[in-house]
Amino acid sequence: MTDKSPNPALRQLDVLIGTWRVSNVEDGKATDAGTVRFEWLEGGNFLVQHVDLADTKAVEYIGYDEESKTLKSHLFGQSAEILKYTWEVSGDTLTIWYGDQGSPARFVGKFSEDGDTNAGAWEWPGGGYQSTMTRV
Repeated sequence: MTDKSPNPALRQLDVLIGTWRVSNVEDGKATDAGTVRFEWLEGGNFLVQHVDLADTKAVEYIGYDEESKTLKSHLFGQSAEILKYTWEVSGDTLTIWYGDQGSPARFVGKFSEDGDTNAGAWEWPGGGYQSTMTRV
């Protein structure tokens, strides 16, 4: 019989629980992109992100991957493509890599002292944009 209790590494994602307003700055222009909402799936083994941004509607499931010992996710959106990410919260820093940890395509953001804002940037070779989440 397998252990069904959540891996303790998932607890680093507790800081994300709730609804966040997302605003982005790209090419010097600020946009009110929309909202994201994080909640634990019953049982606590997966964090679910509901994405409702101007051009993106999606749901993402984040869980602990035993093989890589990291937090992996699958994002399901409007296209048939399933996007894969690796997540980490360390101290006041949230890092999300597209694909595997160490990928050059990533988001790095810092939480405010009260934990109600996360400001950072998505970066990839040749591009990127600033993004801020504010808890609502």
